[in-house]
Amino acid sequence: MTVKVHTVNNTDIAEIISDGLIIKNIDDGVDVVGNTFSNGCDKAIVHKENITPDFFDLKNKMAGEILQKFSTYRIQLVIVGDFADLASKSKSLKDFIYESNKGRQVNFLSSMSEALERLSN
Repeated sequence: MTVKVHTVNNTDIAEIISDGLIIKNIDDGVDVVGNTFSNGCDKAIVHKENITPDFFDLKNKMAGEILQKFSTYRIQLVIVGDFADLASKSKSLKDFIYESNKGRQVNFLSSMSEALERLSN
């Protein structure tokens, strides 16, 4: 895992990059929070392909527990990826993504450019 810091509109944004899974469990989510802070950022981008599919199964509450850590430490998070396939299989996930995207704490967006724009405003 590496962290690339993007500076957009005088805002530092940590992009967490890896060839494999970064978030496999709740402790991994806490590690992302720590890596974001240790790079002087309070905004983070994680790519969907770096998160275990279990995260998107809302019944197991993994997403809720991990996202609560981001909220507690006031780190805005954008998860970048194509969520259409997941949302079509789960109405609750589709609703969760829709409601999250209304706010600023956690967003699910389809591109890096959208993520950088959202987090830098």
